[in-house]
Amino acid sequence: MEKKAKISKPKTKKTAKKTAKATDKKVTTRIKKKPPAVRKKKIIKRELVIIPKKRKEEVVTVEEKIVQKEVKEVKEVKPAPPEIPRVVTVPPVGQPAFPTKPRIKINELTTIKEFSQKINVPLQEVLKKFLSMGALVSSMNQRLEPDVAQLIADEFGYGIEFLPLYEEESLEVSDDVSQLKPRAPVVTVMGHIDHGKTSLLDAIRQTKVTEQEHGGITQHIGAYKVTTKKGDIVFLDTPGHEAFTSMRAHGAKITDIVVLIVSADDGVMPQTVEAIDHARAAGVPIIVAINKIDLPNANPQQVKQQLTKHNLVADDWGGETFIVEISARNKINLDKLLETILFQAELMNLKANPSRAAQGVIVESRLDSKKGYLVTVLMQKGTLKISDSFVCGLCCGKVRAITNDIGKRINTAVPSTPVEVLGFNDLPVAGEKFIVVKNEQIAKDIVEKRKTLAKQQKFEGRQHVSLSDLAAGKIKQFNLILKTDVAGSLEAVCGALERVPTEEVKLNIVHSGVGTITESDVNLAITTDSVIIGFNVRSDVNSEGLAKREGVDVRTYRIIYELIKDIESARKGMLEPKVIETVIGKAEVRKIFRTSHGAVLGCMVLEGKIQRGAHGRLLRDNVIVHNGILASLRRFKDDVREVEKGYECGIVLENFNDVKEGDLIEVYIQEKVAIE
Repeated sequence: MEKKAKISKPKTKKTAKKTAKATDKKVTTRIKKKPPAVRKKKIIKRELVIIPKKRKEEVVTVEEKIVQKEVKEVKEVKPAPPEIPRVVTVPPVGQPAFPTKPRIKINELTTIKEFSQKINVPLQEVLKKFLSMGALVSSMNQRLEPDVAQLIADEFGYGIEFLPLYEEESLEVSDDVSQLKPRAPVVTVMGHIDHGKTSLLDAIRQTKVTEQEHGGITQHIGAYKVTTKKGDIVFLDTPGHEAFTSMRAHGAKITDIVVLIVSADDGVMPQTVEAIDHARAAGVPIIVAINKIDLPNANPQQVKQQLTKHNLVADDWGGETFIVEISARNKINLDKLLETILFQAELMNLKANPSRAAQGVIVESRLDSKKGYLVTVLMQKGTLKISDSFVCGLCCGKVRAITNDIGKRINTAVPSTPVEVLGFNDLPVAGEKFIVVKNEQIAKDIVEKRKTLAKQQKFEGRQHVSLSDLAAGKIKQFNLILKTDVAGSLEAVCGALERVPTEEVKLNIVHSGVGTITESDVNLAITTDSVIIGFNVRSDVNSEGLAKREGVDVRTYRIIYELIKDIESARKGMLEPKVIETVIGKAEVRKIFRTSHGAVLGCMVLEGKIQRGAHGRLLRDNVIVHNGILASLRRFKDDVREVEKGYECGIVLENFNDVKEGDLIEVYIQEKVAIE
């Protein structure tokens, strides 16, 4: 029998209340027996957070292991494929095949501040990098050395491109060959004084230049353009007087051809030899014009014979030097001379680019009371125009007017044209480069940097080649300027120098002559980077000061063996410590007192001071007569250690009595300086 289901009776209000109370009691007892609900939730949360993370990490790790295992199995199963050429994308023309560092352009005037601006790095960061690398930094305006700049740039991921100052200003790297056009040759006229240089130009130009000069001597460099049937020629007339030798050296630098004027009656003179040496130092061809052939005592053949001693052999004698016999006064063979110049220029194939920024050389400058600074410029490249901005040495400006050699105003000046430019802010030095830049502000900035550099060089001093460089093996050709007291000594020293072995270093005697060392010799040494050797001669006051300022090595000797020994030792790299002579005073012999113990010289101290026991050399017409020690020095009857400038004293030279009134006593001390 099926059981009957119980049918629950509907609850009354009283039974419902009882049931609710019973349920509340059950819940309460459960909570008391188990941990609090809040604590239970925290534990559950902690378990939920930790467990999924562990599972996730385990799944990822397993996947990685599976992938690595599959890759390893594939590598082991498959053999290494043969070398397959890589597909390289060829970059466009003009771009590097591989990525390179960005490059910045700097020059010798770039400062640390400018460097930081170019690499776009804060100045403080750059200074910290300098200090961390051990570089000494005095200020942010300190100039960068090339090697230091390269290291710092590498640290910041930049490359360096060094630019010379002039290359940066000229606004061009090289001239376009397709734009080169023929230009007129620039001819420098050189020679001895009063041999007819200006008279020749006077005859060619049909002007009376000589009458406007003081005493008939040219006192400045003039530039003139002469037009002939076969072409134009630009002439530079350089002075023949010794006082303007430095200007003549600049003239030789900017010229294409040198016309050497030699008088047919006087022949080759000392300044003629100097002109030959200047022309050879500049590396330009020489055309000889034998002038004054119309005089009764003229002897052109003897002049040609004298020129052969200086390796100038006439073309009609089988040589390579063009020699033309002329008379400037009577205008004989002038056309032949001009044809010879143009023929030589045609062989040289002279060309220039007139389409680029203008560049030239300063020939002379003067101050006009009404117009201001007037500067003669010989244009070499490009075309100069009105309102062009330019820099020239420590000067700058803007072209306000251009005047040609005959005084006519022009608007443009092409290459090989001498012009007078108005617009300079100061007088430039002859021989300075004249360069046109984009605008006036750039010109001012360049001049400011140059002035800063000039101040630093003034304290640092310039340095030319010396015997120390020869000993250190830094040079392969050694240039010498040799001066001796007499012609016999000159031949002997030259012969001894020619016998010096020259396998490693070639000795080249740029100029040799008789007499004291002058400014002309120092200027030539600056031009050719030479060492001056004096044998039994001394430098005059002006040349000595110039040599110190320019850093020219001047050495004097009394014994030919010591001279040759120094040259050979320097060539072998075994040069002994250099003995530096410092002149401390000069005294003039006013009176001589002859005694039984020798000659007592009554002297007046002209410069510095005279010290007892110091070395002294007796000079007569700037030639060394004696070199010894001051045995005695007295002031009245008292022995003294030294006598200052402006006082009289008595001097006795050790073992020497052949003294004349008017001789000079040069007192000096010697110091040995080791070769660096």
